[in-house]
Amino acid sequence: MPFPIRRSAPVASRHRPTTAAVAVASATVLLAGTAATASAAPAPVRTDGAPVRYVALGDSFSSGPGIPDQTDEACGRSSRNYPTLVAASLGAVSFTDVTCAGADTRHMTTPQGAANPQFDALQPDTTLVTLGIGGNDLDLAGVLTRCVLLGKLAPLGAPCKRSYTLLGTDEIGSRIAATATEVAAVLDEIHGRSPQARVLVVGYPAIVPDDGTACRATVPLAEGDFAWFRDKQKQLNSMLAREAGNGRDTYVDAYAPSIGHDACKPQGVRWIEPEQTAEAAGFHPNAAGHRSTADATLATLTR
Repeated sequence: MPFPIRRSAPVASRHRPTTAAVAVASATVLLAGTAATASAAPAPVRTDGAPVRYVALGDSFSSGPGIPDQTDEACGRSSRNYPTLVAASLGAVSFTDVTCAGADTRHMTTPQGAANPQFDALQPDTTLVTLGIGGNDLDLAGVLTRCVLLGKLAPLGAPCKRSYTLLGTDEIGSRIAATATEVAAVLDEIHGRSPQARVLVVGYPAIVPDDGTACRATVPLAEGDFAWFRDKQKQLNSMLAREAGNGRDTYVDAYAPSIGHDACKPQGVRWIEPEQTAEAAGFHPNAAGHRSTADATLATLTR
């Protein structure tokens, strides 16, 4: 789920980044691509001195928008994002980070503004790939924006949940189900291009409190929508874990370690910024959040 502020730069996306403060949130998030075909099972990445050739794919939750220092302003890519931390810890002999704010599955195989398709970074000798994707395919920035606006009209109810579940439907659940097909195709294509690679699908950290409590002074959703938004984020992560498990890939749980560090927490405790700050883009992980995701990724690799 997720979100930074609207960028006007060369990064084109059908989804908007998010900055929540007193009004709207705008989100940009990941990427995934479509394509087909699979290949033989990949060799596991070793940390015993064997060369690691690492490619990082994904959206804004992987690129690190707003975190100093920015190495690519158009894509909101930081020198302290989790892919960079992972590459340094592994001593990767090659590292290519093409994560880009606003990316969705289309941008795996098609350009995103001035940025090349992310799959262009994959090579036959790539041994490790991290993929953080899915939120922008759901238009979660638009979901959050609607929730903020409806929260102003009915602050004590759950107007956003009601608007997405009219007549017994579950619109966000349907979007997640549709995105699962795209994520599966992306994973197949990664293995087709990089048959030696171990692929880690990285989930999203907790954006709002895991216990469902509200913090309307910080995040202006209606009180009843905090728990619903949390549930939708968990549903997205569950889908990503399932798609990783359906093949030869591994899911990285970034959510569990982040509980208690959501956007409602005070500065110094939170790992998600509730608005655009000097630490990160609004509704995105700050440097501490990326450190946590890097730790979770490294722990997954060594298990």
